[in-house]
Amino acid sequence: MTAHAPQTERSVGEVADVAAYMVGLGQAARAAASQMRRAATGDKNRALLAMATHLQRQRSEILAANAADLARGRESGLDAALLDRLALNDDRLDAMVEGLVQVAALPDPVGEIDGMHSRPSGIQVGQMRVPLGVIGIIYESRPNVTLEAASLCLKSGNASILRGGSEARDSNAAIAACIRAGLCDAGLPEAAVQVVATTDRAAVGQLITMPEYVDVIIPRGGKSLIERISREARVPVIKHLDGVCHVYIDATADLDKALAIAVNAKTHRYGTCNTMETLLIDAQVAERILPRLAEAYALHDVELRGCERSRAILDGISAATEEDWHAEYLAPVLAVRLVDGIDAAIEHIERYGSHHTDAIVTENYGLARRFMAEVDSSSVIVNASTRFADGFEYGLGAEIGISTDKLHARGPVGLEGLTTRKYVVLGDGQVRQ
Repeated sequence: MTAHAPQTERSVGEVADVAAYMVGLGQAARAAASQMRRAATGDKNRALLAMATHLQRQRSEILAANAADLARGRESGLDAALLDRLALNDDRLDAMVEGLVQVAALPDPVGEIDGMHSRPSGIQVGQMRVPLGVIGIIYESRPNVTLEAASLCLKSGNASILRGGSEARDSNAAIAACIRAGLCDAGLPEAAVQVVATTDRAAVGQLITMPEYVDVIIPRGGKSLIERISREARVPVIKHLDGVCHVYIDATADLDKALAIAVNAKTHRYGTCNTMETLLIDAQVAERILPRLAEAYALHDVELRGCERSRAILDGISAATEEDWHAEYLAPVLAVRLVDGIDAAIEHIERYGSHHTDAIVTENYGLARRFMAEVDSSSVIVNASTRFADGFEYGLGAEIGISTDKLHARGPVGLEGLTTRKYVVLGDGQVRQ
């Protein structure tokens, strides 16, 4: 039951003919996808749990590989945000293992039939959830994406071709070995998950232009990467370009609650797409909350860039420019703007936001409802940090990415986002008159 690629991810380096190599991966993935469509839920779950076991056993090897990647990254001048995304430690490995266990525990969406109803002709019509097929995933820095992508594609019955960044090549190879071992333990095809072995950038160009082998591309990385993929791909793309996320503190907000949320949304991690980049504060409460926030941010060495009204309250902070309202810093920098009520806050978010995640802190139920209805983002949050916009936190087990598109999936993309539906019709000899 095993489909083999002509060259696996066991060794990382260059290949003589990138185009031929990628076609080989595509052919193997297509063959594996046909087997995965009929894979039993129990076999998929056994593979996931076996991967978790191998990950635990190979913990020291994975951390050593990651240390080599980090050392190479520092030498090449990777910035702090990218190094943070690249880094693995025991806590992050524990989270990866837990993610596998959670995905294994989730209901298998494949084969679900809903909406079944009878028609006057006597036929019954419904929709069945089925895998997308072969999913190509292109990502930068984060080696945990290798495992998250593999687990979600596997549980949703898809085959996947994963192309991580060269900066994480040793980490990805070590994790890929655990994935292969788990697939073999469960009797599933190795080619159900393939990690591209070559670091040649031409491999990306090949992967996104093979519609005969690849059904969907999911890019995860910087804006320039995603713009390139969207522009050049001949395969449908599920994407988000950036995460310009906002927290709006309303005049009715509980200020202690607002302080905790605004600090967490910015400082919990800087290099993630759900980190707050702009803080909006109702002018009515600015003098009461802004100095407290500035003091808290100073403890985290966060640079504040404020509008003219906020600078009148806080001495010594930098002036925000038009570019700051558009910025995804991925760094300890925060833009601050005072606004006159919820209309101004929503207007700012609509103009400058990226439709990723936006939050309101308020004790006014009506304003919370308005914010949820009128802010056009993939996640809208009331009285909680933007950092919760995450597949793991939403109970998806893990996510393959966060989509700001409206088709085919929106928000954190978990198992259901990696499936589609087909109509199924049940009859008993009916013919159309």
